Amino acid sequence: MNTKIKIIFVLLTVSLTLSAQDNKLLIKGYLLTDQRFRLKDNNSWSWNENRLDLKLEKKISGAKFYSDIWVRNFGLPYITSTDQLYNPDETSPINLQFREGYVSLYGFLTKNLDVTIGRQRIAWGTGDKLNPTDNLNAYDIEDIWDFGRHFGSDAIRMVYYMNDFRIEGVYIPFFRPASLPAGDWISALVPQPVLPPGMQIKSFSDSLSMPINDLSDSYTAAFKFGGYLKGFDFSLSYVYNRDGLPVTNYNTFIPVDTIGGVAIESQAFYPRQHIFGADMAGAIGTVGIWAEAAMFLPEDEVVMSNDLSLLYPQSPVPVIQDTVILEKKPYVKFVVGTDYTFGDGSYFNFQYLHGFIHERGAKNLNDYFMMGYEKKFFDEKLKIVPLAGGFVVADWDDIQNNYAIIYAPTVSYYPNDNTEINIGIRILDGKGDNTFAKVTDKDEFVFSLKYNF
Repeated sequence: MNTKIKIIFVLLTVSLTLSAQDNKLLIKGYLLTDQRFRLKDNNSWSWNENRLDLKLEKKISGAKFYSDIWVRNFGLPYITSTDQLYNPDETSPINLQFREGYVSLYGFLTKNLDVTIGRQRIAWGTGDKLNPTDNLNAYDIEDIWDFGRHFGSDAIRMVYYMNDFRIEGVYIPFFRPASLPAGDWISALVPQPVLPPGMQIKSFSDSLSMPINDLSDSYTAAFKFGGYLKGFDFSLSYVYNRDGLPVTNYNTFIPVDTIGGVAIESQAFYPRQHIFGADMAGAIGTVGIWAEAAMFLPEDEVVMSNDLSLLYPQSPVPVIQDTVILEKKPYVKFVVGTDYTFGDGSYFNFQYLHGFIHERGAKNLNDYFMMGYEKKFFDEKLKIVPLAGGFVVADWDDIQNNYAIIYAPTVSYYPNDNTEINIGIRILDGKGDNTFAKVTDKDEFVFSLKYNF
C-alpha cells in the first residue's frame, strides 16, 4: 500500500475511534473538486484539483486540540515514458499537507492568558482576503485566485485579555518562504530581467540564499494591541520578519552564442523588514466599513548587481552594473472597503487596495479596485454574481497603457445545506507590466463542487 494512503487510513481510523468516546472528537471539513480550462490556447486544461479537507477538534477542560489536514489529488499526470505507468504517484499523484496542528491552553498561569503552541494560522487584519497587516504566516500563492491563503506556522502565540482589550505576542522560530503560483501563472508575479540592447535570454537558472535555522537568523517576532472601542474593532501591531518572497540581488550574464544569446544565473535572498500595522472594522448605520494599513521598513537597502564581465572579457576590471531595487525607506500598503446588503437581499462589496502582496517600495505599488455584487433567488438556492472582479491602475499619468481589468462572474447552486456548485469565467485584459496585464492570455472557465460535512 502507498505510504501516503497508509497515513490517510491511520488518520481516519484514529479519528473515528476518538469520535466514539464520550468526549467526542469533532470531525468536520469539506470535499472539493475544482476544474478549470482555458478559453484560449485550444481550451487546454489549466487546473485539476480534488481536495479532502479534514479538520479535527477536541475540547477538554481548559484546553483545545485542533488540526487541519489536506489530502489532494492535484495536477495532471505528466507522462513521458512507460516506466512512469507503473508508479501511481505519477499517474494519479496524491499530495498530503499538514496545514495546522496545535493545542490551546486557556487560563494559562492566570485566568486572562491564553497560550497556543503548534502549527497555526494566525490571521491579522480586517480586509476581505486582502490584508496588508497579515504577515505572520507565509503566503500560499499556489492558486493565484485564492486571495488570502496562507500556510500555518510553527509558533507560540499568547493573548492576554483586559476587559474590551487584548495584548497578543507571537514568536515563530523557523522561517518558511511563500509558495509561488502553480503552472504558467508564475509569469504574473516574477519580473523579467532587463537586458542590454541586442541580447536575448537563452536559458535561466537561479539559487536561493535561505536563512540559517538558528535562534537569531530565521525567527519572526510580533506584537499586537487591540480591542473594541465605540462600536469598532481596532488593533495596532508590529512584526519583525523576513519577506516571504525572494528578492534577486545578483545576476551573472554568460554568453552562449555570437548573436546576443545569454544564459543568466541569478541569486536571490529573503530580506529582513519591520512592519508597523493598524486596522479597524465596524459599521456606520447599516453600512459595513473597514480599513487596514501597514508601513514596511526594510532593514537594509537592497541592491541588484548585474555581472556582465563574461560578456566583456577584454575589460581590465569586472563589468558590474548596480541598481537599487529597494531603498531603506518606509512604504505603506493599505486597503479600505465597504459592504452593504440591500432591502431585496442583494449584497455589494467594494475594496481599494494600494500595493499587492509581491510589490515593494513606494514607487512600485499599484492600485487595485475590487468589487462584487450578488443576489440570491428561489429561497437562496441560486446565487448569481454578475459583477465580480476589479480594475488595476499601474500608472495614473498613463492609464491607457498601464492598466488591467478582471471580470469573473459566477453562478452558484445550493441543492442542499451542505453542497455548493459553482460555474464561472475569468476574463482578463490590460496593458503594461502590472501583475494581471501580464496574463491576459489566460482567460478561464471554472467549475467547482464543494460538500461540507
